[in-house]
Amino acid sequence: MYSESYQRSLEDPEGFWLEAAQAVDWTRPPTRGMDSAHAPSHRWFPDGELNTAFNALDRHVRDGNGDRPALIWDSPVTNTVRRYTFAELRDEVARFAGALVSLGVGKGDRVLVYLPVVPEAAIAMLACARIGAVHSVVFGGFAPKELAARIDHAEPKVIVAASCGIEPTRIVEYKPIIDEALRGTTHQPDTVVVLQRDRARAELGERDVDWAALVAAASPVDPVPVAATDPLYILYTSGTTGRPKGVVRDTGGHAVALAWSMHAVYDVHPGDVWWAASDIGWIVGHSYMVYAPLLIGATTVMYEGKPVGTPDAGAFWRVIAEHGVKALFVAPTALRAIKRVDPDGLELAKHDLSRFATLFMAGERLDPETYHWAREKLGTPVIDHWWQTETGWPMAANPRGLEPMPVKPGSVTKPVPGWDVRILDKAGERLPPGREGAIAVKLPLPPGSLPTLWQDDERYREAYLSRYDGYYLTGDSGYLDEDGYLFVMGRTDDVINVAGHRLSTGAMEAVLAAHPAVAECAVIGIRDQLKGQLPRGFVVLKSGVEVDEEALRAELVAMVRRDIGPVAAFRDVTVVEALPKTRSGKILRKTMRRIADGRDEPVPSTIEDPDVLEALKAVLRGTPAEQRRAA
Repeated sequence: MYSESYQRSLEDPEGFWLEAAQAVDWTRPPTRGMDSAHAPSHRWFPDGELNTAFNALDRHVRDGNGDRPALIWDSPVTNTVRRYTFAELRDEVARFAGALVSLGVGKGDRVLVYLPVVPEAAIAMLACARIGAVHSVVFGGFAPKELAARIDHAEPKVIVAASCGIEPTRIVEYKPIIDEALRGTTHQPDTVVVLQRDRARAELGERDVDWAALVAAASPVDPVPVAATDPLYILYTSGTTGRPKGVVRDTGGHAVALAWSMHAVYDVHPGDVWWAASDIGWIVGHSYMVYAPLLIGATTVMYEGKPVGTPDAGAFWRVIAEHGVKALFVAPTALRAIKRVDPDGLELAKHDLSRFATLFMAGERLDPETYHWAREKLGTPVIDHWWQTETGWPMAANPRGLEPMPVKPGSVTKPVPGWDVRILDKAGERLPPGREGAIAVKLPLPPGSLPTLWQDDERYREAYLSRYDGYYLTGDSGYLDEDGYLFVMGRTDDVINVAGHRLSTGAMEAVLAAHPAVAECAVIGIRDQLKGQLPRGFVVLKSGVEVDEEALRAELVAMVRRDIGPVAAFRDVTVVEALPKTRSGKILRKTMRRIADGRDEPVPSTIEDPDVLEALKAVLRGTPAEQRRAA
């Protein structure tokens, strides 16, 4: 089943995806699969017309499923659970779409959404889709300077925001951030719509309007058909500095690819309960919290909380048990946080997970140690898979709905139909199995992937298509084994050169993570006058573990020398309290490396906890001996 689907998707991509497009309701069904007039970029379903919000909501109501649960909001930080049926969510979206129309928003206008993980975030996104507006979601709490850059780049007619975000230990007021950002922008939106939250209500200015009052005065509107090639949203990639890089998602290819992926990759179907644990501002929040589950008529869970601390390490297991979640999609860092606090899974044992079938993980490399821990404690398949903001949906996965495959820890299994994944050397030659190189995808890219960057076709070609003629460059390195399984070892700049030997820091991290005392780890390459680069490790210990740090360092160094070899020249490892991460869970290795090399690196706007990076700076800038004293 998988082999046949994969081969057909590469040999007859137009036929394959036109067939998949039949799962979507079109106001004008496409007769052509792909337009190559803009090659190397391609446009999918160029003569098709549809509306995404209709497909996500109205058609389920039309087909008699209006009473089926569509969205469950579980917010431990406010001690609230709220449920919406498809009919109720359709009505909320139609009314807020009418509210946007009353503010002058129409087809093609941009709306910037600056909200936490609340139902109104999904409502705002779907309302934009309903009227053909283009949304750009920026996660709540984003720094004023970076928010201003996105406002100037997207030029939104309206900003939709909350008065605050609620963290486990603090309240983040959003309105002062927006006001500061707008004082530094050239572009000024007409209106700022503010969702008032009880924990911190915002003082409204002249152009600000209250969400509740605006909606109360609005009339619902019907869906507006748009061309399949029209943009649905702009999503700025994390860590962007300087000129923003806005990934564009087209409407038709997005709907087709996501609907297909829900059954083929995730084995999730109408009526199933699905949970993607993500911030609304990341690609996972777009693709698999809001759009994909609703497109197929599944129930989506939105969770406003943390894996630990809201209130404990059993929070995820409670949500799964209470809401009957069939499958969870989460970043490995969340599991590592849970494992660190509750290594024996005592909290997990308190909950009935009998309806839970599969754990999906992506966002960072899933180290084998975390894989084995989750597999043992949950007793369900643990599936690593690989994709990016740019691709919009998985490039490689274990296709649970097509043909479940044996799991190889450390591998994301095989390329998903539509993605012709190759391993290339520096000259662009294809490498044999087992040889690590740059991971690239042979063009054309399938539906749902980015067709371009917002207002910057040239930068799109330069950033993604220029390195290897006829290929999309993923920026990741890895290899395919003899069975065609893909192993993603990390970003290409995480491959270090030690005395002429190219070594993967991801492979070293896998060794460190296997130590029973280690909860999390990172390895970065540091400049060295003699060898070019040397690896330096940082480890976070499991909660409650007491070890002699010198003895631990010796053990870890010996493990790397044993598994990677003396050529790695791995000698330095430091125990730290925490590692700096983005809100999506990615460890900021590049930032760590630049600080260690002596650069005056600014704190990234996407960082989860700036204090962690500040505390680590003294460690990163010192010699190994000074690092140990600072840590």
